[in-house]
Amino acid sequence: MASYDPATALIVVDMQNDFADPAGSLSVSGANRVVPNVNREVRAAGAAGAVVIYTQDWHPPSTPHFVTEGGIWPVHCVADSWGAALVPELVIAGELRVRKGAGGEDGYSGFTMRDPQTGVETATPLEAMLRDRGVGRVVVCGLATDYCVKATAVDAARLGFATTVVSDAIAAVELGPGDGDAAIAEMAAAGVAISA
Repeated sequence: MASYDPATALIVVDMQNDFADPAGSLSVSGANRVVPNVNREVRAAGAAGAVVIYTQDWHPPSTPHFVTEGGIWPVHCVADSWGAALVPELVIAGELRVRKGAGGEDGYSGFTMRDPQTGVETATPLEAMLRDRGVGRVVVCGLATDYCVKATAVDAARLGFATTVVSDAIAAVELGPGDGDAAIAEMAAAGVAISA
């Protein structure tokens, strides 16, 4: 478990039905096993007065992000669908949300989105939300290690936040063998602390 205080934020990444439920369209193996560990972090953060922010993929029904239109991913997390909803077992502490990809962008990081055709990046509201609350340190957990967790943690470190990822509160997609371990190594190389 990570440590928390009022200058710390817990970023809970994409704990949504399409990723965390076995019936989800992009279900991550082992995701249901990390839900209790994510909940442990949410409770600890709340008890210490830390900010808790939840990210969500929030795609339109039609986007180049999806395999149906040339992307690499099955249709997932369509706005206002069951798949886009946070898993019902997740502890919710507050109403702070960052929804990514609503304009059809690739929304891997909680901090930035990228137009899949032009490659142009735009910022989400996350950095401003943290700066406005005096946050200097972030803890990241959720799904998936090798995509949205990695992108969020690396961006957080790049933006100057002291960043920790909780290793027992993440799970990897593993499109290729070892992708999860490679992502952890990449995060560590970017200055992200990996907490047991």
